[in-house]
Amino acid sequence: MKVKVVNTSKHKLPAYASLLSAGMDLRANIDSPISLKPLERKLISTGIFIELPPTYGAQIRPRSGLAFKNGITVLNSPGTIDADYRGEIKVLLVNLSDQDFVVNDGERICQMVVEPFTRVDWEECDSLSDTIRGAGGFGHTGNK
Repeated sequence: MKVKVVNTSKHKLPAYASLLSAGMDLRANIDSPISLKPLERKLISTGIFIELPPTYGAQIRPRSGLAFKNGITVLNSPGTIDADYRGEIKVLLVNLSDQDFVVNDGERICQMVVEPFTRVDWEECDSLSDTIRGAGGFGHTGNK
């Protein structure tokens, strides 16, 4: 699938790290390093603008290495990019560790997954069909 992209950053286009990767890495496009103190959040520019086809969306997800090694994650994970959005992709990073973290220009800060979606038409009714689970939620199925 072809997706139109405008790259105003100083870096190469987002890319898949391996042949079977689902997400492509996005890089910080910043003029100077940005420090994230513990529990601090900041919006990080990428310099990337995309035009997704109808019925497709993109999700911005954390990079597992940044999350595991440094406690850095995407705050509104997954962030959603709608097919009609034409602005710059910016990433809301948060530092969940107890140490400062510095984001450098060109650093891979998140991954983006492009996927099809289905729109629904609501059918109002008075009741729903019964299932074994029923209304059981949050922890209903136990730990085993």
